[in-house]
Amino acid sequence: MRTWFWTLLLLTVAVVLAVALHGNAGNVLIMVDTLRIEVSLAFAVLALVVAFAALYALLRLLAWVTALPDRVRQWKVRRRDRRDSELLEQGWIELLEGRYSHAEKDLTRLLDRTHNSSRQVLAALSAARAAQLLGEYERRDGLIALAKEKAAADPGLSAAVSSAAADLYLDQGLAQAALDELAPFQETSARHVHTMRLLLRAYRQLGRHDQVYSLATVLQRRGALHASEARPIIEAAAAARLRAMAPDGDWREVWKSLKSDERTLPEIALAGAAAFEAAGMPDDASRVLEHAITASFDPRLLAAYARCDATQVARRLEKAEGWLSQHPEDPDLFTTLGNLCLSGQIWGQADLYLQRSLSRRADARVHALLGSLYDRMGRGQDAARQWRLATTIGTVLPVLAEDTSLPPAAVHSDPGVRQAEGLAYMPETGLPVTAFNTPSATGPAEGPMSHLERPAYALTPAHDFEEFFDSAPVSGLGEPAAVSPAPAPSMQPGKNTTSGFRSSGLSPPPEKGS
Repeated sequence: MRTWFWTLLLLTVAVVLAVALHGNAGNVLIMVDTLRIEVSLAFAVLALVVAFAALYALLRLLAWVTALPDRVRQWKVRRRDRRDSELLEQGWIELLEGRYSHAEKDLTRLLDRTHNSSRQVLAALSAARAAQLLGEYERRDGLIALAKEKAAADPGLSAAVSSAAADLYLDQGLAQAALDELAPFQETSARHVHTMRLLLRAYRQLGRHDQVYSLATVLQRRGALHASEARPIIEAAAAARLRAMAPDGDWREVWKSLKSDERTLPEIALAGAAAFEAAGMPDDASRVLEHAITASFDPRLLAAYARCDATQVARRLEKAEGWLSQHPEDPDLFTTLGNLCLSGQIWGQADLYLQRSLSRRADARVHALLGSLYDRMGRGQDAARQWRLATTIGTVLPVLAEDTSLPPAAVHSDPGVRQAEGLAYMPETGLPVTAFNTPSATGPAEGPMSHLERPAYALTPAHDFEEFFDSAPVSGLGEPAAVSPAPAPSMQPGKNTTSGFRSSGLSPPPEKGS
């Protein structure tokens, strides 16, 4: 715009001079000693304009020539800054792309080459983050120390270095080191949202629930922390404070300091109800859970509401039945009602509610409650069935490829049993029985197991019992191996019964179901 203005002005002056000179035909006489020069007025004016332009151009040329060293020096600075900026930008792009080794290399090269303190700090912090992502924590600490040294003269850069270092330490889980970095700024952290968020992360890692609750509340009020993000933090911190102070009795002050909407959060309500229960105030515990369930129909709250002593069953059962109109298809509510009826020994209603819960969702806990109910009602088979279903749902059972059984072991070389230990094979099961059930020379022995079928033999091994073990190969899993019957060995005194057992090829009968 300014160029157009001056161009228009010069054209206007030229037109005015041309008109003025066209109407005036005078001459201009220049006398220098004996030299006399006479020219027209128009020529004289034109000569003055040309001389002025030439003089102006000459002066500008002289100024440009004399300023040439400064111009060259500034050009070098601009070129160096441009190269440094390009290298810094390339390092940041590589860092964002995940090429951490290349990023650290380029940023370290920039750190060694640039003379700008701000750019050195930025390069050092960026290289420190790349080194941390590579797991090189010693190099990271060295780069952070170098950044602190370069930023020592600038308070703003020092704060930036401390925040960046704290962020890196928090990513590694070094919360105390991060707090040490942020210690100089804790008094003024209320004005810096980023510092408050870093402090919140550090306190959460250290488990300082009081500070976590305060900072999360402040950040949510200032809009720096969204409600969806602040709510679980506040909930967990307040619940942890209540549980930590419950043994000392100081939890009441914490409970009074909470807002009404915070008391209805599930974790806080559960912790508060547990504290009231421990303090012997079941009515207050019931009210806390009822307000929380009204605000959010959470299964955890319903499960806690079902756990109560006998004095609270009637009240809680009436309240829970009132919720059926609002949640007629909720399986957790039916489970809660069944549990309360079970606690109040209302067997029929408990069975009805638990069956309704199972009709909407298979739950191992409901099957276990039904098993307990049927056990108290004397329905043993139904109770066992429900407990088996609870185990099946709650446990991953192995699935066999086919229903097969192992063949009986070949025991032809086994030593049999020891007479001193009073053992013999039972004919039906193949298991050893005590000596009072073995046949004797005088007649059948009397004892607690005399009703069992008598064994066909009783052997005394001639070899050491520990030298033998069952090493029969497993063959033919589809069908059990056939066992050929053989007569019982002779039991005459004085003969080697073990050799007779081996020669006869007798083996104990297989187990039932094999």
